Amino acid sequence: MPGKYEKVRTMRYRVLLINPWIYDFAAFNLWARPLGLMRVAEHLSAFDAEMSLIDCTESFGPKQYGAGKFRSEIVEKPDALKKIPRYYRRYGIGADEFTGRLRSLMPVDFIMMTSVMSYWYPGVQKAIELVRAAAGDVPVILGGIYASLYHEHAAMRSGADFVYKGHVRESLNFALYTFGFKLKRKRAALPYHRLNLYKAWPFAPVLTSTGCPCRCSYCASALLAPGYEKRPADAVIEEIGELYDQGVRDYAFYDDALLMDSENHIKPILRSIAHNRPGIRFHTPNGLHAKGIDAELADLMKASNFKTLRLSLETINDARQKATGGKVSPGDMEKAVSLLKQRGFTKNEIGVYLMCGLPGQETGEVREGISFLKSLGVRIYLNEFSPIRRTKLWEELVQKGVIPDNMDPLLTNNTVFPYLYSGHDPEDISSMKLDIKRYNENDT
Repeated sequence: MPGKYEKVRTMRYRVLLINPWIYDFAAFNLWARPLGLMRVAEHLSAFDAEMSLIDCTESFGPKQYGAGKFRSEIVEKPDALKKIPRYYRRYGIGADEFTGRLRSLMPVDFIMMTSVMSYWYPGVQKAIELVRAAAGDVPVILGGIYASLYHEHAAMRSGADFVYKGHVRESLNFALYTFGFKLKRKRAALPYHRLNLYKAWPFAPVLTSTGCPCRCSYCASALLAPGYEKRPADAVIEEIGELYDQGVRDYAFYDDALLMDSENHIKPILRSIAHNRPGIRFHTPNGLHAKGIDAELADLMKASNFKTLRLSLETINDARQKATGGKVSPGDMEKAVSLLKQRGFTKNEIGVYLMCGLPGQETGEVREGISFLKSLGVRIYLNEFSPIRRTKLWEELVQKGVIPDNMDPLLTNNTVFPYLYSGHDPEDISSMKLDIKRYNENDT
């Protein structure tokens, strides 16, 4: 049924895409763009649709290689976060600027909005509140990670007219049809970087695959994309080449499993790029599987000018490592770092994620991990654990009564959860962070 729109229309539609604000205690732009929303744009480009974009996070001061700090302003903390002794901020453009852009783009037929971290949902709520004030009852369709993992919460609390679950599929057309919009295919879909939704691309995120074949107990990748699917290498090479011709020099791989089946995937991609794109730089803000780095891949990474390498260790404890996924061992990490350093990669270019606050994990285990990574001469990034709904560790915590299954997503923030639920002394955690900070700042 067409819903509240009684007449099904087949005209050319005006569509507004919105990436809402980040609401958090801290945020930094590591070459991020709303790739899910860009996939929506690609899908809609096959139909008779005119698209525009408001990216609320498109406000930051670029630092090294295009990454940088978001502009921010202090906002009132929600009641659930009142106990957290830190300022709560809205990151991105100002609310008045958002409203001004919104009004300048009216009228539109419908709005497609994405969502990323579940605990950023106040940004979704604020954006939809301002949409209602400026655009009335224009249908708002919400998708993304929060909308998928917390579908019921988003349906009740976001203010959206329709909450779409999962990746972009043809079923999106049915969602639009419920509001009276019948899409009629006109052409082949265009890749997002040809749609001119951004005025410029100072950097570009790249996704060469979706999903992950690993099943780590703390990760939601398999929930958001049940299958693991690689894009054709030629398509990735073409995308990078077209963006390069537009002047883009910094690229961030956002795959969950970039090095999987490297002989048939990332290696052919890097071989094509290594000697044909002078000045290009690559970054891997998502942790790489150290086990996948061999001598040839280390050579290709150096030849392709990787500047930011992040590897994942999680924990040095063998039993906990196996229980959480078993995708890497200290030996794998030591070998990978050795190969990279033999090719000339430095401490400032190699960083390793280490988890803190996993269920049952003592701070002594974390300190052992810190000491191990110091011995390898790499930068250390401490990731404070927070549970993601429907993952194995979430279910374990619910069964043990540590958290309720209906816990407010705000409390899953990795600043909030360790403070309220980990049982660790906050001063002990702060001491480890200070130790890591001093070590990272020492170039030797």
